[in-house]
Amino acid sequence: MIPRSWLYVPADDPVRLAKAAGRGADALIIDLEDGVAPNAKSKAREHLADFLTTSTGNDVPALWVRVNSDPELLEEDLVAALRPGLSGIVMAKAESPDLINSVAERLRSSGLGELGLMPLVETGLAVFSVADLASVPGVTHLQVGEADLRADMHITFGPDESELLLVRQRVVIVCAALGLPAPIAPVSVEFRDLDVFRAGTQRLARMGYVGRACIHPAQVAIANEEFTPTAAELEQARQLISQADEAAAAGRGAFVDADGRMVDEAIIRSARRIVNLGTR
Repeated sequence: MIPRSWLYVPADDPVRLAKAAGRGADALIIDLEDGVAPNAKSKAREHLADFLTTSTGNDVPALWVRVNSDPELLEEDLVAALRPGLSGIVMAKAESPDLINSVAERLRSSGLGELGLMPLVETGLAVFSVADLASVPGVTHLQVGEADLRADMHITFGPDESELLLVRQRVVIVCAALGLPAPIAPVSVEFRDLDVFRAGTQRLARMGYVGRACIHPAQVAIANEEFTPTAAELEQARQLISQADEAAAAGRGAFVDADGRMVDEAIIRSARRIVNLGTR
């Protein structure tokens, strides 16, 4: 299943952790980094370990952990996170391919099976070298961390957030070029005016993002809705695939659909993507 919503939850609050699994998100990102005060990180690691140990069953979302990039904190974070129940690691402020590679090696040698690895693109340097970061063996996803990125690049958003359009599209291009899944859309601090959050999510979906990181449970349902194909979209996609199969059997590579539009393999690839997104 391709997650539509990735809900951040700080690891230092066991009550919020316990409730997070029931918020409707397809994946949780349990935070050991900026969402946790420096003097609370040790206790947060303990809560994380307990949560991973006790969270079992088919109704539990995919469980990812955001770790610190500082090598000393990173080591302690990994010790707490690498245990059964973990789905993957989110690397905050990822800038060094060597550091990402060392974490990838830790995941491979953990004995926990195939784990995901998601660098967060949060600095100008990371944007500049994003293809190198994404090329590290073991990297499975990318996400843009726009709050830190805007601070690093001295960017202030306007109403349409076009100031980071180039960055957002660059990450989509890199994922496509390297055969990675479409990137996870960045968080929005807007959780009261959900119309604004929805409009931003729709823009990101049109750009090629699949799924969005959320900082508040109120955002989850909208992310789930916007990244789920409608029944009409699914039916149309399935019809196109069926027609494509019939055309291929007849030795034709392209055909005209019921609306008089020419359909070729590129259109069918998009139809298969829609069906894949609707499978859950």
